[in-house]
Amino acid sequence: MRTNQWMRKLLADADLSGLSSSDIPPMFQEVVEGGWSVTESGARVLTDLRPDSAVSAFDRLAEETTVNGRGMTDYDLPADPAASDERANVLLRRCLAYAAGCLRAAQAHFGDEAVRAYVSLSLGGLDDDLLTAQVTFCTPLPDTAPYITGLEQVEDAAVAELSVRDCGDGGIA
Repeated sequence: MRTNQWMRKLLADADLSGLSSSDIPPMFQEVVEGGWSVTESGARVLTDLRPDSAVSAFDRLAEETTVNGRGMTDYDLPADPAASDERANVLLRRCLAYAAGCLRAAQAHFGDEAVRAYVSLSLGGLDDDLLTAQVTFCTPLPDTAPYITGLEQVEDAAVAELSVRDCGDGGIA
């Protein structure tokens, strides 16, 4: 797992005990269960997120991150700044459980460990004071720059890059 400083702090402060598929919101669990497929360009995409029409204008990396990227469900979480620690913990648990489920499904489908998950938490909302989260997946390519260059130096978001090896039996190791 590669992380930046903000993500390391969030992970250190979070309660990730018992992380499991029950932490994944239902609509995201459906995506995990829908599995993976390959587009005409060779992009590895989550089948339930695959658009009906081809996304051929993108290169493979851009196609994967665009199709696979989603903001994590947070409408049921407190928006009150006093509850920011609780919000961060739940969002992180949801993202990590979803990432682990999708990475395990990718390994089972493709027979390798190439797919990476990118989990990011950042401030958003109308006043940039509400913690939001995003998860996407892509496969690093030898002739293409990384999805996030200089991940460790990112300062405006908490970011982690995960592989299936980072996933323990039930959640994240």
